[in-house]
This record gives sequence, C-alpha cells and structure tokens, in this order.
Amino acid sequence: MMTRAYMDHNATAPVRPEAAAAVARALTMTGNPSSVHHEGRAAHAMIEEARINVANLVNTKPEEVIFTSGGTEAANLALHLAATSFDVERLVISAIEHDCIRASAASSGLPFDVIPVSPAGVIDIEALERLFALPGKALVAVMAANNETGVIQPVDKVAEMARRHGALFLCDTIQAVGRLNVDFRTLNADMLLISAHKIGGPQGVGALVLREGLPFDPMVRGGGQEKRRRAGTENVPGIAGFGEAARLASEPHEAKLQQIKCLRDDLESKLREVTPDVAIFGHDVERLPNTSLFAARGLDASTLLMALDLDGFAVSSGSACSSGKVARSHVLAAMGVDDDLAKAAIRVSLGAENTAEEIDRLVSSWARIHQHVKTKSLSETAGATSPAFAEVEH
Repeated sequence: MMTRAYMDHNATAPVRPEAAAAVARALTMTGNPSSVHHEGRAAHAMIEEARINVANLVNTKPEEVIFTSGGTEAANLALHLAATSFDVERLVISAIEHDCIRASAASSGLPFDVIPVSPAGVIDIEALERLFALPGKALVAVMAANNETGVIQPVDKVAEMARRHGALFLCDTIQAVGRLNVDFRTLNADMLLISAHKIGGPQGVGALVLREGLPFDPMVRGGGQEKRRRAGTENVPGIAGFGEAARLASEPHEAKLQQIKCLRDDLESKLREVTPDVAIFGHDVERLPNTSLFAARGLDASTLLMALDLDGFAVSSGSACSSGKVARSHVLAAMGVDDDLAKAAIRVSLGAENTAEEIDRLVSSWARIHQHVKTKSLSETAGATSPAFAEVEH
C-alpha cells in the first residue's frame, strides 16, 4: 500500500492530538457560555482560557483577542471596521495579499491603492512611501509572510512608516504564527489576523487581534458575545482546540523549524539537479522555513497536482482558497512571472512529520513527470507511459 506524504501545511496543518482532545472535551460540555449556571460558567471559562493562550502566542492582552470563524472573517471584520469605525479615508494593500483582504478591500466602499512588489515578491517600500504621501488617512494592510511563496515582508518597517504618517496598520500573520516570532507589542500593529488550522488547531476558528482603545462597530449583530463585538453563541469546541494549539505553538521549537528548513533546502537543491530549468520563486530573499513554490516551463499545475496525488503526495498549486479553479496566481502576476511559467507553479509546504525519504520520493516523481513533458505534451502523455497520467486521463 502506498505511503502518502502530506506536504500542504500552508493550506491546513494536521491537527495536533492535544488540540483534538481539547475539542473532544468541549463537545461533552452542555452549557451555553452565556448562561450563568455552573455548566455555562464552565464553558465560558474554557473560552477565556483559550483567549489567554492565543494572546500569549502573539504577546497581546486577552481582551484584545476577538474569536471569529477563521482568518477570512477576521479580515472582513478588520476592513469593516476601517469603513465604519475608524476615521480612515482610504486603504493601501500589498499586491500579494490573500484574497480575503483583496475582496474585502474591493467591497469596503473605500478607495484603495496597491503596493507593488519586486520580482522576488517583497513589497516596494519606496512605492509605499509615495502612497502614504497621498491625501487622506490610510489603513495599510501588509501580510507578514506570503502564503504562496513564503516570502517574509518587512512589516516592522511598514509599522514604523504607518506610525510616522498617522495611518493604521493591519497585518495578516496567519502563515507567520508558529513559524516566525510574532509579537503584537513589538510590531506596533493595530490589528492582526490569526487562523487556528494553520497551527494545528481545528478548521473554522480564528481571531482578530484589535488594539485596545480603537472604536468598534460590530459586523455580526445580535447578542452580547465577545464583549458585544461578535454576536452568536461561541464555537466552544473550536475555540478550545484553537487555544490548545496556540499554547503548543508558543513553546520553543527552533530545532524543529531548522529541521524543516533543511528539508526544504534539500528539496530545492535536488530539484535543480534533476531539472536545471526549474524556477524557485523568492529563493534569494528571506522566506518561511517550510515553503517552496517552484515551476518548470511547459508543465501544467492542475495535471501535475493530480499526477503527484496519485503518486502519494499532497501538494498545492498555491492558495487553497482558490482550489477548484484554474487561474493565474495574483501573487506571481504581481512578481512579473509570465503566464507559461506561472501556470506550472507547485507549492510544497512542509511540517515536522515530513522526512528526507519523502523529499527523495517527491523529487523522483517530479523528475519522471518532467521528463515525459519534455518529449510530448501533457495531453499526449496522459495515458501513455506514466501510471499516474493514465489515471488522470480517466
């Protein structure tokens, strides 16, 4: 039986056993956290313990943590606040922000400008300075690390510039938390986005960290939950699992991250050996230790994903939120990557359970697929030589 290798941690990380156990415990609790009886108080206490753990993860106050249904809702809430509660007149977002930021900005009713990026995928600080000089108070949104390329952004510099220009700063730290040191106080941001399932928690829960003292107009209205900032009975099991995953992610794990980086670097070195024409995006700038986005001209990512899946590898073509559609990555477009290369991009995002043997197997599969495509088109080879392609054809 084929042993599968999961290499799509940026889409969702495997649930930590401790987080799953916390979810299971919460599912056995009967009380509504808004009720005043013993059962309700116990459920409420579980939420507040999780809030403390999430706050500790990013060095903030528990009261600054607002639980949401995930990173997308947190992003929507942040830009809703920009449009309704803050005295913001315009938005400034990077060209490589996640679609939840891009779509929320487009529907906010506020005008917005886009910060270009270099061919390596790093925002253009000089262009941002020019955008800050335009009239009107701004909210700037720049992610800590890109979910597709893993490229780390100069968010400390962005925060300093925002303060100097009297702007607010929203930082998407969803991919960075647990892989980089994210410190809300040191960063001096106004808002952070966090998602539980990127750090080994359950799917469907996240948080917006909001600087104390900022005005607030709820996006979801009803009861008084989350200190009247988000109505609706809380997802106690999800929040409990989030809290446990946050507690574990707060523990020192530099050795594991270094081990993962060594695997990533080994993968890229071996890819270059077997396919010298491979392009590795962002390789010459600082990246998350687990992420590699690469491509070879003439391949097709959708067919590659199926072939690699049949060979036992779970990888991605970019953002998991865009799965089910074949479209050019807006991140690679912003980096100036041409269509032929961009359509072949494959993302490998590793975790602590991945091994050197899995890396070797992946490189072997990649090399075999690449060799087929060098001599014939993917459509012609789909049923010819590769067992994986034969299944893809059907």
